[in-house]
Amino acid sequence: MRAPTVMIDFAGPRARVTPLGVVLLVLGAAVAAGTYAEYRLLTARRAGLELKLEAANRHNRHEPGADARSVGFAEAAGRMAAELGTPWTALLAELEAASRDSTGQVAVLSIEPDHAKHNVHVTAEAKDLPLALAYVERLQASRLLRYPMLDSHELKTDDPQHPVRFAMTAEWREAP
Repeated sequence: MRAPTVMIDFAGPRARVTPLGVVLLVLGAAVAAGTYAEYRLLTARRAGLELKLEAANRHNRHEPGADARSVGFAEAAGRMAAELGTPWTALLAELEAASRDSTGQVAVLSIEPDHAKHNVHVTAEAKDLPLALAYVERLQASRLLRYPMLDSHELKTDDPQHPVRFAMTAEWREAP
């Protein structure tokens, strides 16, 4: 018996190209090209966003002195608000009315408010001590000022008329 002959063909027949295979090949290449184009678009968009983020970070970078400046601005704003909270119009009108009641014999030299304590320190000059005391007594009847008190007084001997310079302190009220 004889064994059948074995035919070994290492270069077998070539597969045929079908229209369906060509369509699938073209479709696959188109999808790959579209995916690559979208990848490039997203990469460019990401790079642009990173540049914008870097620019924003540079713009908003924390400066070491910024907090100190902010605190300084806040303190200055608080002092300004306290200054604006002083009832200057009413206070000056009250002091002027008391001066008029003394027939112009008392001259107010300075007014210094203490916003934290709602106090006002007034320095004035009068012709004599009884006029100075009458001025303080007149202010004690005021609805705006509370507890006006004479702090000090001195006779000005260097002036030929010898006026009395006196200092007084009072507390102002918010709404008379």
